[in-house]
Amino acid sequence: MATTKWILDPTHSEVEFKVKHMMISTISGKFTKFDADLQTEDEDFMTAKVSFTVDTDSITTSNEQRDGHLKASDFLDTANFPKIKFVATKYENVDNDGSYEIYGDLTIRGVTKQVKLDAEFGGVIKDPWGNTRAGITVSGKVNRKEFGVQFHAVTETGGIVVSDEVRIHVALEFIKG
Repeated sequence: MATTKWILDPTHSEVEFKVKHMMISTISGKFTKFDADLQTEDEDFMTAKVSFTVDTDSITTSNEQRDGHLKASDFLDTANFPKIKFVATKYENVDNDGSYEIYGDLTIRGVTKQVKLDAEFGGVIKDPWGNTRAGITVSGKVNRKEFGVQFHAVTETGGIVVSDEVRIHVALEFIKG
């Protein structure tokens, strides 16, 4: 078997998140700068060695004031913690039809925790220009407080302003190197 390097195609990839606001609505955001290092044996993604990083300063929620707060020490503290990192450690095939569970180490604000994420392998294809491409979608939930994101505020009536649970959705497309 030969080691295959895969190069992230950022123009066909996205990193998004959702969090409940006031427990009645959902705010969405994304990171615009991220990278991945992916290697497989041939094209067998069950052998993948993957490391994924996100530039925390690239967070955007389409609201400049909120983005500034998310970059501050209350939340991501981007000045001291410029990257979020995920390193996969184990894969489990869920249904023999492209659904997997990915286990790995997620680091946010210098705190590393093992997480389990759901993955959908889109497959490997040849594009019209002769490139070999692969697509993977990853989703899951993390508790922000477990990673040191401790901001907590309540409304006048005792309601929670921002939920602890953050839902993530990552769609990645790679080109065989």
